[in-house]
Amino acid sequence: MRLLLDAMCGGVRSHLRMCGYDAAYALDRGVEDDDALLRIASDEDRTLVTRDRSLAGRADDAISLGSTDTDEQLRALAAGLDLSLDDDPSRCGACNGALEPTEVGTPDYAPDPSEESVWRCRDCGQCFWTGSHWDRVAETLAAVEESSG
Repeated sequence: MRLLLDAMCGGVRSHLRMCGYDAAYALDRGVEDDDALLRIASDEDRTLVTRDRSLAGRADDAISLGSTDTDEQLRALAAGLDLSLDDDPSRCGACNGALEPTEVGTPDYAPDPSEESVWRCRDCGQCFWTGSHWDRVAETLAAVEESSG
């Protein structure tokens, strides 16, 4: 499923991307106008994720979220989306680009690829691995699942 998050739902973008969703974020594209969001959602066959009920009602496919709290938004999303982390990262948490495994040439902030799996974004070049941030997100998603079930 391809998603388009409006400006009010950016707090969940990295979680969704870590779960493998192609989750475009409106502000990454400099878009806030409702008509532009609807056009993008339609043109790119994306489900709009928004807190704006009126906007959700105008979209062909939308998920309406009520809360401003990220954990509450994740709970609402878990009702219809699988919020399980990918075994291997597939989407860039920063720009939503596709990730590919890398074995050489990682920056100083990344682990040595001969010691730990590292993925690089095809679009922005950022490197990712399943370290402590991955573990914290896994804990958050497990708590969301537990409280939703």
